[in-house]
Amino acid sequence: MNGIDYDGQEFENARKEMDKLVQDSLKGREIKPNVLFAKLSDLSKGMSGKLVNWSRVNSLWPLQFGLACCAMELMDFASARVDAERKGFLMLRPTPRQADVMVIAGWVTKSMVPEIKRMYEQMAKPRYVIAYGECATCGGPWWESYNIIKGIDQVLPVDVFVAGCPPKPENLFGAMIKLQKKLGGDIEGR
Repeated sequence: MNGIDYDGQEFENARKEMDKLVQDSLKGREIKPNVLFAKLSDLSKGMSGKLVNWSRVNSLWPLQFGLACCAMELMDFASARVDAERKGFLMLRPTPRQADVMVIAGWVTKSMVPEIKRMYEQMAKPRYVIAYGECATCGGPWWESYNIIKGIDQVLPVDVFVAGCPPKPENLFGAMIKLQKKLGGDIEGR
């Protein structure tokens, strides 16, 4: 080609000079990617997940479902003395479609089990169960009876157990706080 002979070193130097000229000419015209818009989708996904979890933890809607004497204490939980609303435990709901926490208060007879299961399945997901009182946790004084089941945990998955016969409304308040910690991912003992 035109009688000029290039060796390998001269060709490499010419290529490097040409690459440098191209890069220098593009420096002023280069548009840097906007990191805010590139990562906005990741940010919105992360924030929405945290927002949903925060709202789930801070607005528990218990179902008004009392079966026996513990139901009186359950109703006292909604009174002004306990003031459960300030912690996000909103008023007791009369229908399972408006609730996400079922508080089983009192003994559960075998004839009530299908109705309790039906109400549990009608609740909004995710749904939680609190066994409130000795009868709901282990059958109470009637644990040897032919028609009382030995704890609601044989029928439904229980998240928090509340001891006492009858338990105080403050115990239910503590159980709701424990459920909030469980939903928020807090691990006890740290």
